[in-house]
Amino acid sequence: MKLPVYLYGHPVLRAVSTDITPDYPGLKELIADMYAAMYESEGVGLAAPQIGRNDRIVVIDADPVKDSFPECAGRRMTLINPSVEVLDGDRTSMGEGCLSLPGISENVPRVEHIMLKWVDENFEPHEEEIFGFLARIVQHECDHLEGKMFIDHISPIRKQLIKAKLNNILNGKVSVDYPVRFAPKHRK
Repeated sequence: MKLPVYLYGHPVLRAVSTDITPDYPGLKELIADMYAAMYESEGVGLAAPQIGRNDRIVVIDADPVKDSFPECAGRRMTLINPSVEVLDGDRTSMGEGCLSLPGISENVPRVEHIMLKWVDENFEPHEEEIFGFLARIVQHECDHLEGKMFIDHISPIRKQLIKAKLNNILNGKVSVDYPVRFAPKHRK
């Protein structure tokens, strides 16, 4: 099944997601569909809210960026009910994009050292220190589970400068090569 990526302005992207349990119906199929949607849209991560579900599920395959970020080599992860703890370090700014914000890229300040706790698709617990760009990917995707997007981390001036692009997404004036779902038209 081809899952559409929900775009900026859709209410599902601003809701806080809920934990899931091992009896979640169709979990294996959903995870497979999420990976397929991520690969089709050429992303390195996808959170369940981006496909219209407010469930605490994230899929990541950071391997495509391993040439620039060696810590991403071979990192394919299914994160269920993840939690992120900032460990230390200054925030560094780096460009980020998002499948739900096509055509927009901004420098986003994030820490580069986190502790990630999660369960995998078999509900086996994991805990790992994550560094560098992989930590950025994890934080970006886990933000979606809290109803946040990367544009929430940029300055008001930068947000004002991209307002026309955001409005274009809201009004359906964006072209992408993957299935999408736009926000309902009856926005206030």
